[in-house]
Amino acid sequence: MGIEKDINQQQAFRNEHHKATVNIIFSASWLTEKIKHFLDADEITPQQYNILRILRGSKQPISTLQIRERMLDKMSDTSRIVERLMKKELVEKKVSEKDKRLVDVVISSTGLELLEKLDRKNEQLDSFLHTLTPEEAATLNVILDKMRD
Repeated sequence: MGIEKDINQQQAFRNEHHKATVNIIFSASWLTEKIKHFLDADEITPQQYNILRILRGSKQPISTLQIRERMLDKMSDTSRIVERLMKKELVEKKVSEKDKRLVDVVISSTGLELLEKLDRKNEQLDSFLHTLTPEEAATLNVILDKMRD
């Protein structure tokens, strides 16, 4: 199924670059909705999931500024998202060991348990792109990286 049919396009695209731009926007929205639905059962957002994965991957507590630098969604209000994760007891704040005036964030044991549960469902996440071969997925990664450069 082509993008024209997916969005009920009545007129032709100006050119292939225009079509690619619309296709990327449409595909990003489509994939975001699939991921949201996947995470709904555990009552977390994609941004919260991203922060939990960042914290798990960090070898030490990090600041909200460091989290923001690593986030996929650079427009997120990291502090607000961290506060929501704290209310769910998925993260904790600690006084920075380097500078006692600062606060760092760490993932809690409850947050780690949630990620382990979601890790067991990684095949479901991977299945969103089941129509692509591993080689096609690798090519797509190269193209998307090139586009952002």
